[in-house]
Amino acid sequence: MSDDRLARVLLTHEVAEFLYAEAELLDERHYDEWLALLADDIRYWMPMRRNVKYGEAAREFTREQADIAWFDEGKETLTRRVRQIQTGIHWAEEPQSRIAHFVSNVQLIEATPSVADAQEVAAKCRFLVYRNRVETETDLLIGKREDTLRRSGNGWLVARRKIILDQNVLMSKNLTFFF
Repeated sequence: MSDDRLARVLLTHEVAEFLYAEAELLDERHYDEWLALLADDIRYWMPMRRNVKYGEAAREFTREQADIAWFDEGKETLTRRVRQIQTGIHWAEEPQSRIAHFVSNVQLIEATPSVADAQEVAAKCRFLVYRNRVETETDLLIGKREDTLRRSGNGWLVARRKIILDQNVLMSKNLTFFF
């Protein structure tokens, strides 16, 4: 295996391990540790999806910074959402949800300045988020993420996350959880 190919395989594995560890933090409700994985200038964005006719793919998703989105947040807003959950009196999280994040199909799209010396990477993955709350509330959300990760010290920070749900109608009563 060439040095470039080996470096790409190792970097892809490193990115996948980071995403798996991040999912575990969310599942275990270690929100402060999760927030520490977010860059101060993070963009956390989930556009809305529309059903469109064949040939109208450009209209399928709401446009960034032009249309409404399910989420369009920065670190300050994400931190406020976490703090609200941590009060223990959040109406939609009392009792707390039981959540499982499944991350798969991790792909390294680009590494800057190079794979061998990556300081920033663009990656894609698929996800499944299972949520159960009280006796009868169950949500299953499936989609893909496009992440930009930035190296910080000896680890990674999420600098940008675009969340694309496969469904266009949400049956969830709320979106208090994170992707």
